[in-house]
Amino acid sequence: MKTKTYLPNKDKYKRYVDEIYENGWITNNGPLVKKLEKRLAKYLGVKNLILVSNGTVALEIAYRTLDIKGFAITTPFSFVATTSSLVTNGISPIFADIDEKSLNIDHRNIEKLITQNTSVIVPTHVFGNACEVEEIDSIAKRHNLKVVYDAAHAFNVKYKDESILNYGDISILSFHATKLFHTIEGGALIINDDSLVERARYLINFGIKNSESIPHLGTNAKMNEFEAAMGLCVLDEMELIKEKRKKLYKIYQDKLQDIVIFQEQNVNSTPNYSYFPVVFDSEVQLLKVQKALNEKDLFPRRYFYPSLDTLDYIEPKQICAISRYISKKILCLPIYPELKGDIQINIIDTIKNI
Repeated sequence: MKTKTYLPNKDKYKRYVDEIYENGWITNNGPLVKKLEKRLAKYLGVKNLILVSNGTVALEIAYRTLDIKGFAITTPFSFVATTSSLVTNGISPIFADIDEKSLNIDHRNIEKLITQNTSVIVPTHVFGNACEVEEIDSIAKRHNLKVVYDAAHAFNVKYKDESILNYGDISILSFHATKLFHTIEGGALIINDDSLVERARYLINFGIKNSESIPHLGTNAKMNEFEAAMGLCVLDEMELIKEKRKKLYKIYQDKLQDIVIFQEQNVNSTPNYSYFPVVFDSEVQLLKVQKALNEKDLFPRRYFYPSLDTLDYIEPKQICAISRYISKKILCLPIYPELKGDIQINIIDTIKNI
């Protein structure tokens, strides 16, 4: 059993599908996409939100919107798309090692890596845990750098009572089916500079401004109406989703304290209960737990593994010792609203027995 996709009320989704069939508008910035953009912006407390087809393309659009070139200082402990999206856009990732407790990029490692070729810092709010955003933004300002936050896991996270998405130049979200909030596939850009919004909208539609003008090199990154319909349904049920996840999170936390190591949360930010990562004493211990759970048809994920500084296609080669160390010892335990209590206790007992 793996993490499961949350499926909202079927009848409500069918009503949206009927609406799509009636108006015949399936894609290209349809009415449901527009409605979802407005509702999400209000719900999250942000001013400029643009829906796209997935989180990876959101990162790519962010780099193009900001005209990023040269080097990017980023984290080696993240989903591979954080790095691959840089490489596919001709930007060289330079890894700053992570903090062993927060699992986020260690801001103390960033400044020494900045060169005249550096143009952007790309941190990840790992498992929704807020980075030290004030320190990172201060470094960026001192060196005239852009900041793109990979906030794929940070849906509805607050930092000092404000949306974490309002930090940096652009933040991106992923709305993949396994996320806290999803649109089947999908993502979003949150852009803090109003003057960049129009450019980003051109870029997600092949760079087209109008029928006679294509001023930018763009791509096809649009969200369709069926995905937006799913998002509208899931958004209606977000409070229920969060309540159920929080309950499961607290059970893991209570039963596994002093058994495994937990990620240390930023004291200024709110958790969103989207993941439950645990760190073991060694990779040997992790593999024993993984094997025992797999034999019971339970499948925790080695997330994130391997450390991205080990990827063959990354140049120059770097060694981030803490990221490599953590990536070999961390598992994300199953957590989703429909997780049954007996299954969760089985997971906990298996870990304790190992």
